[in-house]
Amino acid sequence: MNALQLWHVHLNWCCYKIPNMKVLNSKPVSAFGGLNFVIKEAINLKINTLLNTSLPALPKQSKYNWFDIVMSYWSVFFCGGDCAEDLSLNLKEGFRSNPFISIPSPDRVLNRLKSLADVPQYFGTKRGKAEHHFSLAEKLNRLNIKMLTLLPGFKKNKVIIDYDNTLIYTEKADAQLTYKKENGYCPGVGIINNHIIYVENRNGRSNAHVLQHETIERMCSLLHEVGVTIDVIRADSASYTYEIIKAIEKNARRFFIKARMTDTLEKAIGNIKKWEEVKTGDKILLRGSTTYTPFERHARGNNAKTNSLKQYRLVITKEARRDGQINAFTGEACVYSPILTNDFDMTDDEVVFFYNARGAKEREFDILKNDFGWDKMPFSKLEQNTVFLLIMAMCRNLYTHIIETFSKRVAFLSANFRIKKFIFRFICIPGKWVESGRQVKLRLFGSLDFRT
Repeated sequence: MNALQLWHVHLNWCCYKIPNMKVLNSKPVSAFGGLNFVIKEAINLKINTLLNTSLPALPKQSKYNWFDIVMSYWSVFFCGGDCAEDLSLNLKEGFRSNPFISIPSPDRVLNRLKSLADVPQYFGTKRGKAEHHFSLAEKLNRLNIKMLTLLPGFKKNKVIIDYDNTLIYTEKADAQLTYKKENGYCPGVGIINNHIIYVENRNGRSNAHVLQHETIERMCSLLHEVGVTIDVIRADSASYTYEIIKAIEKNARRFFIKARMTDTLEKAIGNIKKWEEVKTGDKILLRGSTTYTPFERHARGNNAKTNSLKQYRLVITKEARRDGQINAFTGEACVYSPILTNDFDMTDDEVVFFYNARGAKEREFDILKNDFGWDKMPFSKLEQNTVFLLIMAMCRNLYTHIIETFSKRVAFLSANFRIKKFIFRFICIPGKWVESGRQVKLRLFGSLDFRT
């Protein structure tokens, strides 16, 4: 008897031993009973009121309000989905009788979100003939900041803003070639702690430094509107230009920016006489600082007043080059890591440690792209996708509050959980709404000791 015949014998034996199952259909039960607590928390925060009053008025005959539309889309990602079609495929049946929201169709959700897109903006620079395609989304950015003020964990006094741009690779019709030689967008993002405070989209051809000073001005203006006081702005070397630093100084008390190596900066490094030895793991580094006046050549070329230039503090960390190549200006075979700041009170080590803390914010881009859909934009135009980026940034901000709050109420959650683990631990508990004692109650088919 060959292997195939043995397999058929085994199947026949199994069919003989196992009786036919009888299936009884019942009213729909949602596989995501824990989502009800998320929706209820959003209502407790009055996010529903904010959305319905801040977004454009819908037709009177509209069956769904803005909270239904936005919360339904957020629910897709709170349940492990990644596109609007999951509403009809995986969510709508189990949420037909939900007392909190009505689930629209995917087309209705996407069409309503597209209607929020602003007219795209095209800017030029003083030097260069290229047009830069931006999407500012001022109203949605203002709405996002208003929503943040409803979250108890969002602090408004002496905040630290981390600004950065990220590349989102996409083959959308209007996406342009980035410096990485792939088509995409290059949104600028402002972050306070784990809160996304500002998103301004730009096409891939417009690098991070292009007109960034205007982006900084717009971001800070919206924050000042709600009474946010800015203590520090940290940014990478893309922000190391005369205009950007002036814009940052205007809006923040202090700044910490990664400087770019130039011949004048290298000469300044050569003037440092005192270096302190620093051990990091198995490496030995040297660290020192000096005063430095940058952008003198820029000021002369643009006829800027000499009193517009300031003297800043330059903190340098250097490490020996493996190839032994000598720098012509410093006379050393070293790799330099310079940080420019207007803070003269911190020690050199404190400046470096404080600036390096912004590296943790890079994780936010990973979370936005992989947990909240930034890598899978649903629309074909930049300004429409900007709406999506901001709506999902709001979802990320809500999740930050949800996981921090809920982890204090149940032992099996932790404040550092990514959304996937939160879904497995909390959201995926079957439940349905039932009438009992003239009240509508949530019946969960599992153990969830959750204090509402």
